[in-house]
Amino acid sequence: MNQGRLKDRVAMITGGARGIGKAAAFKMVKEGASVALLDILPEDLARLGKELKALGGKTLGIETDVTQKKEVEKAVEKILSKWGRVDILVNNAGIVKPAPLENVQEKDWDQVVDVNLKGAFFCTRAVLPSMKTHRYGKIVNLSSRASLGKELRTVYAATKAALIGLTRTWALELAQYNINVNAIAPGPIATELFTSANPADSPRTKAIINGIPLKRMGQPEDVGNLILFLASDESSFITGQVIFICGGITVGLAHY
Repeated sequence: MNQGRLKDRVAMITGGARGIGKAAAFKMVKEGASVALLDILPEDLARLGKELKALGGKTLGIETDVTQKKEVEKAVEKILSKWGRVDILVNNAGIVKPAPLENVQEKDWDQVVDVNLKGAFFCTRAVLPSMKTHRYGKIVNLSSRASLGKELRTVYAATKAALIGLTRTWALELAQYNINVNAIAPGPIATELFTSANPADSPRTKAIINGIPLKRMGQPEDVGNLILFLASDESSFITGQVIFICGGITVGLAHY
């Protein structure tokens, strides 16, 4: 268990209780990392913690609202108290409030910006002292293919595009400390949230799959594999990049 690519590394994953965060947690634990999971879902955190510990993994579940600066700082303090450092940060927590432009509510705008953007800002700021001290860090921001534009996603697309700007800026600022910062931009991924709204046999889901060149939905594990790569030393010369993992949808856009 502790002889993998992330041996002796400590990772912090936001939105870690389900979906992509959960998949990344399994990948990292299997590669030897100690993994702290931050989420607002205590029952899911507890359940996942038991599953990971059954594999022999070192985990810590911390109920945290990433929009609250003090909660984030306390969570990082707990991680440092337990493991002494934070080497990897996965800014995965995110929400979406679909609506056409004219129906976007100010409260929804604020909530999506707070979670998707301010949350990543707070978390990154909180782990930086540890990463700088150890002159090592891997930061992975979860953007989205929607950053290129998507109907009913005014606020979501804005935040995911902004994360790309932050990724590039932080990569330049933090390179001197041996900290790599990259972004992943997933397309349709069959998370619990997606499948609950889009049953596998529904016409909408079939239409989505038909528009994907690889003709299948992405799985959380697909994204987890990419997160694992960017969190490992195998990606040590990659920084400031955005990798789309969308089954070819992004390439297909160039044909129109």
